[in-house]
Amino acid sequence: MISTQAWADARRLWDYHQIGHTLRPCSVAIGLGSHDLGVADTAVDLYERGMAPLLVFTGATSPTTRDRMPRGEAVHYRERALERGVPASAVLVEPHARNTGENIRFSKAVLEEAGVHVSSVLLISKPYEERRAYATARKLWPEVEILSASAPMTLDEYVDSIGDARLVIDMLVGALQRLLIYPDQGFMISQAVPGDVLEAYERLCHEGFTSRLLATERP
Repeated sequence: MISTQAWADARRLWDYHQIGHTLRPCSVAIGLGSHDLGVADTAVDLYERGMAPLLVFTGATSPTTRDRMPRGEAVHYRERALERGVPASAVLVEPHARNTGENIRFSKAVLEEAGVHVSSVLLISKPYEERRAYATARKLWPEVEILSASAPMTLDEYVDSIGDARLVIDMLVGALQRLLIYPDQGFMISQAVPGDVLEAYERLCHEGFTSRLLATERP
């Protein structure tokens, strides 16, 4: 059973992970690969709203996506976009990235090779990865404006879509840990973390929501 306190703490982390940028049209939208095809759907929704004239889908496979997306995350995202009516000419694929840093660096290279001038990027991720994606892109691509976006949904809705509440909370905790330690490793910019969010994170760690923590840094 997940306690009332743990749910409250999880909601604090969920709210913090989502930046809440006001979206506007950008040079390109980049969908970060994962197990979640909702990222591709969100990218298509934003394309249809005129928020970007071009989509880039980035991602290889991982242990969590190999069975579901055998052709690679980016390829499956592209197929989803084409099924929904996005023209092939409006989609680029970056099929090699295996982490968020590579997503950014490799997508930048694909766009440069295609001759696309980029001044702003609409960065689309899973809801709880918004802040991590933003911080990584700001570090690795500082010359462009970055706006973060994800599917508009509540924590409860996301848990229902995944079907495993404990796993989702583990992922929220793991994502926050990376926001805390990765800036010192040069992987992303540093961001202020409110005290109540840190306290919620620490309580969840002590409650055992630790499967997605980096082992060497566990509290």
